[in-house]
Amino acid sequence: MINDRTKIKAILESDKAGYPVIVKGWVRTFRSNRFIAINDGSTQYNLQAVVDFEKLDPALLKRITTGAALSVQGDITSSPGAGQKVELQVKALEILGDCDPEKYPLQPKKHSLEFLREIAHLRFRTNTFGSVFRIRHALAFAIHQFFNERGFVYLHSPVITASDAEGAGEMFRVTTLDLNNIPKTENDQIDFKSDFFGRPTNLTVSGQLEAELGALALGDVYTFGPTFRAENSNTPRHLAEFWMIEPEMAFYDLDDNMNLAEEMLKYLINYLLKHHADDLDFLEKRLSDEEKQKPLQDRSAMPLIEKLKFCCEHSFERITYTEAIDILMQSPAYKKKKFQYPVSWGVDLQSEHERYLVEKHFKKPVILTGYPKDIKAFYMRQNEDGKTVAAMDILFPGIGEIIGGSQREERYEKLLQRMEELQVPAKEMYWYLDTRRFGSCPHAGYGLGFERMMMFVTGMSNIRDVIPFPRTPKNAEF
Repeated sequence: MINDRTKIKAILESDKAGYPVIVKGWVRTFRSNRFIAINDGSTQYNLQAVVDFEKLDPALLKRITTGAALSVQGDITSSPGAGQKVELQVKALEILGDCDPEKYPLQPKKHSLEFLREIAHLRFRTNTFGSVFRIRHALAFAIHQFFNERGFVYLHSPVITASDAEGAGEMFRVTTLDLNNIPKTENDQIDFKSDFFGRPTNLTVSGQLEAELGALALGDVYTFGPTFRAENSNTPRHLAEFWMIEPEMAFYDLDDNMNLAEEMLKYLINYLLKHHADDLDFLEKRLSDEEKQKPLQDRSAMPLIEKLKFCCEHSFERITYTEAIDILMQSPAYKKKKFQYPVSWGVDLQSEHERYLVEKHFKKPVILTGYPKDIKAFYMRQNEDGKTVAAMDILFPGIGEIIGGSQREERYEKLLQRMEELQVPAKEMYWYLDTRRFGSCPHAGYGLGFERMMMFVTGMSNIRDVIPFPRTPKNAEF
């Protein structure tokens, strides 16, 4: 049986000694022809395997190189060495896969994140990305657990859709038409009736609208899947393919929506603090070393773990957009013209404004509500003042907006009027309008960008480093 191994994490967590094991993993280092640091991906830490080089074939010893895959059989014993409680005394060793040290790019030294992006197919083997992707798994699991505990239904929204939920227009077209011989209509337009779906289709930009359909029958639902934006932005904060969590809840108003979102964020962070302290500790040290190279004003206000605890230990401050604009315009940063972007009622707040509110003014997470309707989507519930909508954004330290949501417009006439104002085609959206015609009710929801949350909890500054296979302009490797 090939899968007869014991995982290194289980060995290190038990602290027990005096029992036989088989360990399989990859060599991180091999010192003095005697000490092998072996890692199997289950934990941040390596297990030290001790070999008696006098009893091993010299040719076999030469094959124990960084990156080689091994199967090691022996006994777990107490370790006399510093920094470890147990080690593996090797009785038998087999090379499962050789690794040429002259060609292997991941030698035991520090590599820049830029270099690792160039060899993204191998970066999982580093300490940094081992921690990042274990945390990504844990965060995804905690999201499902959070909603399952509260009776939500997990809804799979379509990846291929004919709607543009945000009205942004930056979509990837899906087609089977022969691009060398595109069928045309009499008006010289593309004849989509000849296409696979018989109409223009694209990769989804959001699962929200479909989730609303589910919520208005099942009560509480959430989607968690990939979304796509054909936005030609080659920045550390943009991806062409990213994942979104989008819950939608019937019989919720804006306050209910804010309460759930705050509860969820605290739940997720506490889950990671409880179950992945080792990985977070490593990433905190990595971030600290990285920030030593930055000017003082560009460094994080607090260490990673302290920042995570900070968000869990404080109730989020809730203010209106109008109040936020007043605070910003009275701020020393505004009066000394330190903001790069303008501040006035009606503008869409930038990250620098959001971070000022969180980090300088309130010194805690902030929820903004009551945004101008002119800068928000058609489906948000219009407030009685005729100028604002029942929207909410949650702002976090170091990142700005992490969640955006709203109470949805449940009133048919109001929704239809807003769609006409924004030229959203009502005929094509009949299915969405039907939910307002047949048994409509107050409901609300929000969206959390999974990779943005990952950046926050790991301290990684580039979004390409928190997704296994980043899709960006001119880049679709693997």
